[in-house]
Amino acid sequence: MNLDSVIRKVPDFPKQGILFYDITSVFMNPQALDFTTKRMLEEFENDKIDAVIAVESRGFVMGSIFAKEKKVPMILARKKGKLPCETIEESYELEYGSATLEIHKADIEAGKNYLIIDDLIATGGTLEAVAKMVEKSGSNVAGIFSIIALPFLGFDKKIGKYKTVVLQEYHGE
Repeated sequence: MNLDSVIRKVPDFPKQGILFYDITSVFMNPQALDFTTKRMLEEFENDKIDAVIAVESRGFVMGSIFAKEKKVPMILARKKGKLPCETIEESYELEYGSATLEIHKADIEAGKNYLIIDDLIATGGTLEAVAKMVEKSGSNVAGIFSIIALPFLGFDKKIGKYKTVVLQEYHGE
């Protein structure tokens, strides 16, 4: 399947000069969602994964599919202030700002292997922040999955040491 033909491109969002790759169009297309799901499951079929950490918010969709199919827990990585219990947190820089993510402290167990799932990898800052929380908790990053990646923004400098699976890359204009 040609995912590029399904992914919606939105110019000047969230601010002038940024081309936003919107994967909600993948979720709206049953064939594209099926293709994406099968590829995600195949790519990590032989990896030991104890749980998924899904990044807010579009990562929740693919993360819940993976968790259901593999019968493993799904942990939420949310924006600061959205989780009600004690959390661990990590701040990071985005390609157009900064943010902080949190995970419930009780959800990550030392020595476990976590697959991190997000919709798009730009600079890698979001996923690096999640990976840091995993490793600070004494756990392992089993891999990273994303539908889209923008390698021209240099995400490999931040998350290149992890097994990273991406289904569609965009190399800038």
